[in-house]
Amino acid sequence: MAVDQIIRCSVADSLRISLVDGVATAIRTLLPQAVRGVTWYGQQEAHRVGYYDAYRRHGLATFGSNDNALLDIQSALVGATGWWWALEHVCVMAERPTVLHTEPTPNGVHSERRLHHPDLPALEFQDGGTVFVQHGTIVPDWVVLDPTADRIARERNIEIRRCAIERIGWDAYIDMAELALVDRADDPGNQGSELALYDLPDSWDTSRILLTVNGSVERDGRRRRYGLHVPRSISTALDAAGWTYGLAGTDYSRLVRRT
Repeated sequence: MAVDQIIRCSVADSLRISLVDGVATAIRTLLPQAVRGVTWYGQQEAHRVGYYDAYRRHGLATFGSNDNALLDIQSALVGATGWWWALEHVCVMAERPTVLHTEPTPNGVHSERRLHHPDLPALEFQDGGTVFVQHGTIVPDWVVLDPTADRIARERNIEIRRCAIERIGWDAYIDMAELALVDRADDPGNQGSELALYDLPDSWDTSRILLTVNGSVERDGRRRRYGLHVPRSISTALDAAGWTYGLAGTDYSRLVRRT
């Protein structure tokens, strides 16, 4: 692998995933709409600064005096401030977060992180601003603090609904929401696991959901349960599982291993 590709993957890309795609995206939700597009990231600009600084530190490139001075300034900003706004006669600098909780990004190869805290805001600021994040997904505070079947039924965002249900646990949610079991069957492609088809509340976009178990083991060694939306016309768990793969239920029933 070429040196540039190594630095880009291990420094620039990994920091961008952790800081820009994660932290900066979460902070943006706290900004007024009018200023969301005119910010320099400061701390979250580390992926750009780190890329060029890696070249300089290891003697892989030579910069002119002006470029070195600018890189020094950018490095100082990355290490000292959060987002900042450069205007004609004044520069506004924001405080960095006082609390920031993360977890490893699944399948990350260069120590990428994503925001997450199971019980508290993943991001907090001195002025009281907070952002709740579940495994990288930004959610309303009720998802973490007080998830209920009624709130889940009213939520239109599929990812937020999923996070809220997983916060409660599928078994508890099924009882709370009084979902009606349509059909259940052993999962032929996932030995020891079960497929269960349920009717959903009338307020949801789709009318049935297939509860299944991931065919692959998660990083923590567990197999995650999750729900897949299927058309109301499907009446058996095997047909529902097959539909998610573009197969008929009879074809899915002959699977040896599902991943």
